[in-house]
Amino acid sequence: MQKTFRVGSHVWWNSEGGRASGRIVKVHRMDVNYKGYIHHATRKEPQYEIKSDATDHVALHKGSVLHRVRR
Repeated sequence: MQKTFRVGSHVWWNSEGGRASGRIVKVHRMDVNYKGYIHHATRKEPQYEIKSDATDHVALHKGSVLHRVRR
């Protein structure tokens, strides 16, 4: 089953520098050109635009690498 998230979801993922976390600000369901790279997305497998909790960095990831932050 594909993991799905919505705008406002608080998520974490493994990055090169360790665990990163942030909030989803947009869900892309069609291919999107971001920083010169085409991120492939479909309705069934969207790309999630995430604003980092620690910095102003914005990342795009598929749901398969994201995990919901538990309180």
